[in-house]
Amino acid sequence: MKELVEEIAKALVEKPEDVVVHERALPGDQGTVLELRVAPDDLSRVIGKQGRTARSMRSLVTAAASKAEARYILEIAEPPRTAAPPVAVE
Repeated sequence: MKELVEEIAKALVEKPEDVVVHERALPGDQGTVLELRVAPDDLSRVIGKQGRTARSMRSLVTAAASKAEARYILEIAEPPRTAAPPVAVE
């Protein structure tokens, strides 16, 4: 499943070398979380207009997971925000 998300994301972004998918198991038998990270400039490409691309990716993951009789959740991680430098007031 991780490879599926990587391939889709790499096809969408400008910097495919920055695509990273982390897999994390949820406690118990609740499933697995796939955390997708992309370059900050590519985040809008992965999310799409009104979240349509992200929603479509989640649908594909859900469909593939149900075929494999597993549960996967796709999370798209936002890049860490950097604080803007202070503005000097004179």
